[in-house]
Amino acid sequence: MTDTVPAADAATNESHHFDSFGYTLKALGPGLITGAADDDPSGIATYSQVGAQYGYAMGWTMLFSYPLMVATQEIAARIGSTTGHGIATNLRRHYPRWILNVVVLALLVANVLNLGADVAAMGDAVRMLVGGSTQVWILAVALLSLTAEIFLSYSRYAAILKWLTLSLFAYVATVMVAHVDWAAALRGATIPTLSFNGPSMTALVAVLGTTISPYLFFWQSSQEVEELARKHRKPLCIAPRAAGRELKRIRIDTLVGMGYSNVIALFIMMATAATLFAHGVHTINTSTDAAKALAPFAGRFASTVFAIGIIGTGLLAVPVFAGTAGYAVCETFRWNEGLDRKLNTARAFYAVIVGSTLLGVALAFSPIPPMKALYWSAVVNGVLAGPLMVVMLLIASNKRIMGALTISWRLQTVGWIAALAMMGAAVGLFVT
Repeated sequence: MTDTVPAADAATNESHHFDSFGYTLKALGPGLITGAADDDPSGIATYSQVGAQYGYAMGWTMLFSYPLMVATQEIAARIGSTTGHGIATNLRRHYPRWILNVVVLALLVANVLNLGADVAAMGDAVRMLVGGSTQVWILAVALLSLTAEIFLSYSRYAAILKWLTLSLFAYVATVMVAHVDWAAALRGATIPTLSFNGPSMTALVAVLGTTISPYLFFWQSSQEVEELARKHRKPLCIAPRAAGRELKRIRIDTLVGMGYSNVIALFIMMATAATLFAHGVHTINTSTDAAKALAPFAGRFASTVFAIGIIGTGLLAVPVFAGTAGYAVCETFRWNEGLDRKLNTARAFYAVIVGSTLLGVALAFSPIPPMKALYWSAVVNGVLAGPLMVVMLLIASNKRIMGALTISWRLQTVGWIAALAMMGAAVGLFVT
């Protein structure tokens, strides 16, 4: 007698499989975009530098940071979805004003530094592929980003950002032709090794500051508020019956988005470890330098695909940096904000977006070395992230703010571990 599945049951199982897969696809939104934006050109430069300097040895940071990243982003998303307000508004409403001012100012500084580094990398990548002037391409990509952010409807704009996340597969393609030592890569990804010295601690803070960044908290929280407005839904604290479905969607979205981000980051490290580190190239100044350096060791194809990824992720990340600045500033001063609003109803919001982008372009034209800008933005992110994560945990566990939808003790525990890890890494950097 053989075990067989009745046709009706098989059809039911298959239908359930596709229903689950379809539900997962529909759940992807703010978390997926946030995770993909984390692998922006400045992040690519950081991961490339770590791969070139340490080979496969720092791959474990991606496995280590994943649960911490998921917990932190889920908390940020839940704050937005439950309260109907972004992080800055909750800070303004429930905590001393000076905390909000310090957080928003530090966020703006870090975002402008990242914007400058990203548009510079994008301009250089386009010039590398098609020729022309880097400065002209910097202006072109900045103008393209601003036009889409200001004049497209939110639903169309969010759809474009979702499609841009596919550009990250460029780094998967790069690894396929990079002759990776998979045994060494597996050891590096699963066995933590770290020297307590300046260079190693700098690399650790740079990686953690890139993967767990304050701008990601603000963006995902604000995007959940945008989703409520787009779907004409009330915040979960007012409509708790919808909480089960919405919190499940947030968790799936965050798990997939952050997983996607960290897998791609690991692929970038492996690509540069297999090519640059293996051939004695240990210093990378920009993400475009990494793309150029790949050609002699992995071929022109790998170099070109790597550069295409820089452009795609830049087009995804630049609006996130600028948009986060807009949300933070407007929530601070109680101005109208939101990508779902028309230009004439949220002038200040779009003015901040334009202003922060132009400041980033000005920085890209300045003589400040891109890696120095990236270093300081990573330091600002690394130092700011820990205290901000503590404040987020206090908000998310406060019944006066969250009502009956405070976060569970499990999520709190992982959140506190993440906050302590970020603060510990920042302290370790200063000590060494």
